[in-house]
Amino acid sequence: MTSPSGYYTATGDDGSTGLLGAERVPKDHPRIEALGALDELSAALGLARAFARTAEARDLAQQVQRHLYALMAEVAATPENAARFRTLGPEQVAWLEARIAALEAQVPPPRLFILPGDSQNGAFWALARAVARRAERRLVPLQREGAVDNPALLAYLNRLSSLCFVLELWENRAAGATYTRAQE
Repeated sequence: MTSPSGYYTATGDDGSTGLLGAERVPKDHPRIEALGALDELSAALGLARAFARTAEARDLAQQVQRHLYALMAEVAATPENAARFRTLGPEQVAWLEARIAALEAQVPPPRLFILPGDSQNGAFWALARAVARRAERRLVPLQREGAVDNPALLAYLNRLSSLCFVLELWENRAAGATYTRAQE
């Protein structure tokens, strides 16, 4: 079936979707659930980027969004095509670790749990952190079952949630906000 529009194909009207390869799977397949969480993560990062007070936070968000598209391509690939789409590795995990360390040197971690929402821009980073954790949880079963075999993907998402937390603190500081502790 061809579409009269460039915005839809109608091929998913039966509840299935295509992978990067010849395979189609149901839209509630674990691989598609992981891709959906990754897509939501990119959108949450876009929101954080749009409201970021600092150029550094905007630049980091944009680079991470680019990494996520590479990560999503690998997750969307059929097993026989996955290597073709593998571009994310230990180097990108190390890149995140270096960014976290640089920011942490300027914004030390709080001693207690804090509540998100001390600034609007910080709250968007908190949302991105939570979505990153969900994306990580959706990827774990695929990794465990061997459907995705690049260990850097889980490590990247794990570090990304930490980067989002540090950026929440960074953006709170840029907004002049103080921390609201979770327990009084």
